Amino acid sequence: MFHNLPPITRTLIMINCAMFALQMLVGERFMIYLALWPIGSSAVLPPGLGFQPWQIITYGFLHGGLMHLLFNMLALYMFGGELERLFGARRYSNLYFLSVITAALTQLAFAALSGSEPYPTVGASGGVFGLLLAYGYYFPNRTVMLLFPPIPLPARIFVMLYGGLELYLGITGTQEGVAHFAHLGGMLGAWLLILYWRGRFPFGRR
Repeated sequence: MFHNLPPITRTLIMINCAMFALQMLVGERFMIYLALWPIGSSAVLPPGLGFQPWQIITYGFLHGGLMHLLFNMLALYMFGGELERLFGARRYSNLYFLSVITAALTQLAFAALSGSEPYPTVGASGGVFGLLLAYGYYFPNRTVMLLFPPIPLPARIFVMLYGGLELYLGITGTQEGVAHFAHLGGMLGAWLLILYWRGRFPFGRR
């Protein structure tokens, strides 16, 4: 079934798995330089560490553990292939990577406003949440099965519930160590790109 995936989705899964293997082989130093650090964190970190521009992309190919990787790759498998077939390779790539970037920018803004101790952000979740938003928009009545508990829901309801949960957890801080605002930033990036494609406000008809 993996080989039936369209090429961009298949390549994204392969790169994420390869990067996780490198994390396991090389160790923490590999992750430290490619993870997303808050802007200004170099002032309180050892020399050579802290925010670098490339981290806005590279963080999206790292993961904090095997389960983190598996959940994100499962979501890529479930939602990415169908969206790539709908959009084509170019638009699909734009959607995914814009979601990764807007997730990173949202996380950087949140870190700057919160003033908390600097910590690195990793994971493909920003891109995945962008795909989730797009899936709910273009396939609103498709059935999506929750994992815990296993309840079938229309995709649009699934997306609204997940987005609402992320907002609640982000505001209340009840699930530390998870970049909830980055997830919401990924959804925001996908939403803005879809509005642009469709000529909707605030972009105007194209």
